[in-house]
Amino acid sequence: MIGKTMDELNVGDFAEFSKTISETDVYLYAGITCDFNPAHLNETYAAGTFFKTRIAHGMLVAGFISTILGTQLPGPGTIYLRQEVNFLAPVRFGDTITARAEVIELEAEKKRVRLKTTCINQEGVMVIEGEALVSPPKKPKP
Repeated sequence: MIGKTMDELNVGDFAEFSKTISETDVYLYAGITCDFNPAHLNETYAAGTFFKTRIAHGMLVAGFISTILGTQLPGPGTIYLRQEVNFLAPVRFGDTITARAEVIELEAEKKRVRLKTTCINQEGVMVIEGEALVSPPKKPKP
């Protein structure tokens, strides 16, 4: 199975993915990346920060954009070329994040797709905004 090819995509196409951030998610991400920043893992330390509690790694949340691109839009076979990410607000344990990717430009000559990417929490607060550039999958040769 492959995702949408260049010919199957249109400006305005979008997909979304939602997930609630758990303490386990944050600890697993810390273990995989070796990012043991106490702002993510140590409640006593985090209580003394601007956020007053532990927060999820920004790149953990940004990874939900990759989920969309690789599984939904364009989908399987997509090659991720670039991602601009602006972190706008913290994500706390228990927040439900909805990531969204929307096609904003089709570069037919280069066979590339630009997408607006966002992550919004359950209160409607945008926590991440940015833009992705991908190469969509090609039709398999018979």
